[in-house]
Amino acid sequence: MTNELIYRIRAGLIMMGSATKAELSQRLGISFPTISKFIAQMENDGEIRYTGDDDSSGGRRAKRYTYDPEYMLGLAIFIEKDETHYSIFNCIGDLKEQGSTPSVLQEDTGLLADLIESLIEKYPRLRSIAIGVPGAVDNGKIIFIPPYQQFQDYDLKEEFESRFQIPVVVENDMNASVLGYASNFELENESLVYLYFGQYGPGSGVMINGDVVRGSTFFSGEISLIPQYDQQTFLQALQGEERDRRIVLANDDQIDAVARLIATFAAILNPRAVIFCDDEVDDELLTKIKDRSSAYVPHKHLPSLLKSNWRQDYLYGLQHLALNSMITDNR
Repeated sequence: MTNELIYRIRAGLIMMGSATKAELSQRLGISFPTISKFIAQMENDGEIRYTGDDDSSGGRRAKRYTYDPEYMLGLAIFIEKDETHYSIFNCIGDLKEQGSTPSVLQEDTGLLADLIESLIEKYPRLRSIAIGVPGAVDNGKIIFIPPYQQFQDYDLKEEFESRFQIPVVVENDMNASVLGYASNFELENESLVYLYFGQYGPGSGVMINGDVVRGSTFFSGEISLIPQYDQQTFLQALQGEERDRRIVLANDDQIDAVARLIATFAAILNPRAVIFCDDEVDDELLTKIKDRSSAYVPHKHLPSLLKSNWRQDYLYGLQHLALNSMITDNR
């Protein structure tokens, strides 16, 4: 119960920007004496700061407190085929540092561990880590990442938490992206699908009524395996004869394959929107896909087809996960 109260006070102060004890008590539904006790403890620990007294309304002036945004820092890392990107940010989301290194996917996890260790040495206030990977993840364990078998069944969360004593969140890249898109636009209780054709073949992140869908075996979103034609999966339909090259949507067969996928999502999930990566599609292509989709599903039931900055959404989603882990951790 003690930890839960600290989480709520911490989150309340970060969300409100500043507050008095009375404001926190009213906002959080926690008694004034209890608020006072924990405020004193958190101020003594350096977690919050006294910023001055409010104007008097006749009685004693109320003290106002803010959360120290530098008290805790987070680390977000996302791993791509050619590069590993990272960002350091404080507990209100302000960036401290961004950078990239050669991809760890071509090596092993030792390279990633070395990167994290160097950043912890530079930023000793790091309190949470979120790692995005191009594969299916079950509670921190990578369970499906076909091109990189050295990472198959690898429990990234357990190893790194044991080594660094910092909470670690490991998430599928597209799950993080749809979460980041919804968080960035402050969309609540929405149903969305995020599509990316990318460096590894297609993937998707699915959100239903505001919740990211991971599935009973954490395999949701692996759309490359969907059978679409007599002898072809969605991935094979997109690739055609070019099996080892990055997918570029150009011909009618590829547009039909994507349109069938959109129709499938519409019929099963009925999402409000499907989001595409803005460097993979343009407005003309989205119009063609939607027109073709209407051959399979009535137009009024089709989702909006939108485009967004995938890297930005991905990073924002990882930051969201790291910030949540940071606020609720009690180490």
